[in-house]
Amino acid sequence: MDRVMRTSASFAKRLTFFLLRKGARLILLLLAVSSISFALAEYSPMDPVQAYVGADLMRVSPEQREAIAEYWGLNKPPVERFTLWLGSVMRGELGTSMIYRLPVTEVIHERFVSSVFLMGAAWLLSGLLGFALGVIAAMKRNTWIDKLIQWYCYSLSATPAFWLGLLFLMIFAVWLGWFPVGLGVPAGVLAEQVTLADRMEHMALPALTLSAAGTASITLHTRQKLVEVLDSDYILFARARGEQGFALFWRHGLRNVALPAVTLQFTAFSELFGGAVLAEQVFAYPGLGQATVEAGLRGDVPLLLGIVLFSTLFVFCGNLLAEAAYRFIDPRVKEGQAA
Repeated sequence: MDRVMRTSASFAKRLTFFLLRKGARLILLLLAVSSISFALAEYSPMDPVQAYVGADLMRVSPEQREAIAEYWGLNKPPVERFTLWLGSVMRGELGTSMIYRLPVTEVIHERFVSSVFLMGAAWLLSGLLGFALGVIAAMKRNTWIDKLIQWYCYSLSATPAFWLGLLFLMIFAVWLGWFPVGLGVPAGVLAEQVTLADRMEHMALPALTLSAAGTASITLHTRQKLVEVLDSDYILFARARGEQGFALFWRHGLRNVALPAVTLQFTAFSELFGGAVLAEQVFAYPGLGQATVEAGLRGDVPLLLGIVLFSTLFVFCGNLLAEAAYRFIDPRVKEGQAA
């Protein structure tokens, strides 16, 4: 009984220390990212008032420009504006978007709902397809299948995501007509009349673009790790006992290559978000990536900083999930830390 209580107390102590350490790291990371992002937006050559007014700049008088700057607080010193923004963030408020005239939290929530299904589908598809292709290439090493998969991966690694999206758009939407040209829902259809099948049809090409761009690194990494495992002494001993094919991989290779694949898959959250920005622009998909581009081009600093904070939290949670997955896949990680 005492041993159980000591074990529980030790676990609670380690868990508390782990959460405090991760929480402190997250706070420092958010503070550093927001400071750098605000400085870059402040010292960029773009005039926020001019970007806000847009094509009606010639019709706006200097007095109106001053009134706009005063309304949005753009006439205050940068340090004061950042301090006020930081204070509102600590109160749970990200400010108001200059483009949409809505709270930043509402804009992020609305756009992220559209993007989360796109990024989730691309993330799962790239992980499963990349892992499967990597395993097949390693098991069929030095055959035409292995060479074909490697050629496919190297070609994708050298291909920009936006160019791949334009290629898919031209082939599957324009020439073959299998998918819509763009947008997230059919044009001219009321929101309550849009079905799940319509959303899936419009999401197919952007998700295919994101998954194809992220498949190459996982495939090559999984192939390399499995090749190293297959060349080890215990695999040679297993072959001598008559094990081969899928049974050999399932018993001796899966756990050894699953952990590196999970590592790469979860750390690809930042690349996934960056690719979503380009893909959503190509397909005019109304997600968080498109809102990021609009906020940057039109000088919407509150929305831009809010998206930066949210994307940083998104990537941080991905890395945290990867660390939790280590302990689930390979208990030796937890045992080594406890030792």
